[in-house]
Amino acid sequence: MAHVSYLQRRGEIETYFDRTAAQAWARLTSDAPVGRIRASVRAGRERMRDTLLGWLPADLRGMRLLDAGCGTGALAVAAARRGADVVAIDLSPTLVGLARERQPAALVDGAGLGVGVGERAGRIDFRAGDMLDPGLGRFDYIVGMDSLIHYRTPDAVQVLAGLAQRADRAVLFTFAPSNPALVVFRAVGRLFPRGNRAPWIEPVAEPALHRLLDADPLLAGWRRGRTQRIASGFYTSQALEMVRS
Repeated sequence: MAHVSYLQRRGEIETYFDRTAAQAWARLTSDAPVGRIRASVRAGRERMRDTLLGWLPADLRGMRLLDAGCGTGALAVAAARRGADVVAIDLSPTLVGLARERQPAALVDGAGLGVGVGERAGRIDFRAGDMLDPGLGRFDYIVGMDSLIHYRTPDAVQVLAGLAQRADRAVLFTFAPSNPALVVFRAVGRLFPRGNRAPWIEPVAEPALHRLLDADPLLAGWRRGRTQRIASGFYTSQALEMVRS
């Protein structure tokens, strides 16, 4: 069962991305011109997405992948082009609707070319809801790009443990590594009126994260794999791979 602090935070995130920031997020994840700060975030997110995709097999035919916190669907589309059957889920119905609109027509009917000449691409099932929903089934790979960065570290680890119970090969996720700039941004953000605040990013001390991952009994059959930090202007995020032992 999800912890109460996770459930409370989940509600705040849903409200923010579905109402307050929907238009800004749609613009950020498009090709539309943006200012310098958002351009650095866009570039950082693209590099992070490429990093996570680089950790997945080039050929995903016959595999199921969960894009946990899919946003507007860019990673889901890339995985489907490699042949994966993707369940792409996000708390925000608005962003999921935008993801459906942006989905290439070839992937809607599965008729697009996949990883080999003449091969069908995978399909994407976009859903609005909770990534921890057990009804989503089992997956070969689960990817959570910047979808846990708003949760306290113990809650994020609890979510990861829950996701890992439904992953057969690997779970790839990102966290916000603690650094002085992030701590300052977080403190300044709390000075704004509550209605104007974004859900603050929770800085994560990497040693503490590792200790919690190693201590969780549900992750006893897992080991840490590759890790990569991406820093691009106002975007800093670190990817970590968890692999079944």
